[in-house]
Amino acid sequence: MSRALAARWLAAVWPRLWRRHAWAWLLLASCALADGLGLTAEVLLLVENRYGQAARGRVEALQALIERHRNDGEGDKLEAVNDFFNEIPYDTDWSLWNQEDYWATPIEMLGIHGADCEDYSIAKYFTLLDMGVPAERLRITYVKAITLNQAHMVLAYYPDPDGEPVILDNLTDRIRPAGERLDLVPVYGFNGDSLWLSVSRSRGQKVGGSDRINLWSDLRRKMAREMGS
Repeated sequence: MSRALAARWLAAVWPRLWRRHAWAWLLLASCALADGLGLTAEVLLLVENRYGQAARGRVEALQALIERHRNDGEGDKLEAVNDFFNEIPYDTDWSLWNQEDYWATPIEMLGIHGADCEDYSIAKYFTLLDMGVPAERLRITYVKAITLNQAHMVLAYYPDPDGEPVILDNLTDRIRPAGERLDLVPVYGFNGDSLWLSVSRSRGQKVGGSDRINLWSDLRRKMAREMGS
């Protein structure tokens, strides 16, 4: 996708994308303020009360994974997190939430034991942040999945800010360089601070920041309720 074509595409679909995904973008931007996943004893009790003992066990397994790999190299962290969340069964938002498009928090994802592509990417993103991976190396990336002929979401990790990222994807357990994922056409990527328009599989043009988001207070109330505070 050329820069000019991508720019025209974004201009055409941006209002619709913002209306549909504003809540999830706010959630992801909140990582700049949230202290990791916040898996406290109170959250574990909340999970058990809301979703049951099995759900609590899944959250405790995530806790254990974070602690076990916290001091590993970033490559090992990527592998561990990608493998953990890819074990969650895939399902559609209609089946899971009775909604056309719903992006779940990691707690919700583990609670119901189901996810779609956005949920995997969000959960991997927050977990890697909690394990100490810098936010500037991570981008939630909206792509066109050519084989599926539909929109898709993955997590991109940039070992070098100006280099080629590797892709964490629920469609495969293999973490591969973006240049090898010819089945994916990147459109835009974002993290807690910035938004990038994709101009190639490895490069993006920064087009704004999370300061354009006006609903921080609503988002933080939601997260505070979820974290039991």
